[in-house]
Amino acid sequence: MNNKKILITGGAGFVGTNLIRHLLEKTDYKIISVDNYSSGSKKNHIKNTRVKYIKGNTRNISKLIKKPNQIKTIFHFGEFSRIYQSFLNMNECIESNTVGSNSIFNFCLKNKIKLIYSATSASLGNKGDDKNLSPYAFSKAKNLELLENLKKWFNFKYEVIYFYNVYGPNQICKGHMSTVIGIFEDHYKRNKALPVVRPGTQSRRFTHIDDTVKICYMAWKKNLCRHYSISNKKSYSIIDVAKLFDSKVKYLPRRAGERYASALTNKNLSNKIYKYFGKVSLKKYIKDFTKNN
Repeated sequence: MNNKKILITGGAGFVGTNLIRHLLEKTDYKIISVDNYSSGSKKNHIKNTRVKYIKGNTRNISKLIKKPNQIKTIFHFGEFSRIYQSFLNMNECIESNTVGSNSIFNFCLKNKIKLIYSATSASLGNKGDDKNLSPYAFSKAKNLELLENLKKWFNFKYEVIYFYNVYGPNQICKGHMSTVIGIFEDHYKRNKALPVVRPGTQSRRFTHIDDTVKICYMAWKKNLCRHYSISNKKSYSIIDVAKLFDSKVKYLPRRAGERYASALTNKNLSNKIYKYFGKVSLKKYIKDFTKNN
């Protein structure tokens, strides 16, 4: 029996759950999820003997995992991941993204475990100037700097994948950790006006969850220690996305940390970013959603 294991932080969340399904299909590895359930849910648990769920914080990773020698890879997706909410819950953001992530990095380094880290376009957009727009972007940018130094100091092996506004089935639609598309879907179903933060012209690239997990798997499989981005070639303004739902719109006041473009530089520090583009069309996805709801 194969005792090799992959650990996924945030494994009960939206991206983590879909990645687990993909890994179960493509590999024979056992999978461990570590999640504090701040945004993840037990409803996302996959009933499979190869999957084990552990409730806990990443800062305690050394206590949670008793046999680190069995862990071959950690997908570190369990961070605080919302821009505006990082102003409202800055301590939680820093605790998760700095203390928690540092614990994961050290755990990998000490036990010679390969790391795959989920970065964000929010920390490197606008030629890098967006990295100080919010506590969230700042914390993620600092983690990239730390990883770069760990590579120089200790020859640390890792992959970095930049996410762009991931959406799709089972995304978070309600609460403070909900996504733009998730919020729009929820309001559409309840026949409520779609909330659009002013000015509404801010542009975003949206990536379907299927395209996202495929790149995560590809990065793990290739094992080339590279930086990848997965997005869509087409950008949409938030108001144009709302219009695709053919629904009423309600404007909300401008918010702190709001980005006006979702763009990524070609390089992060000294690393080339290998760009991949998803195949799923946001326009078609929304058309199918409104047709069925």
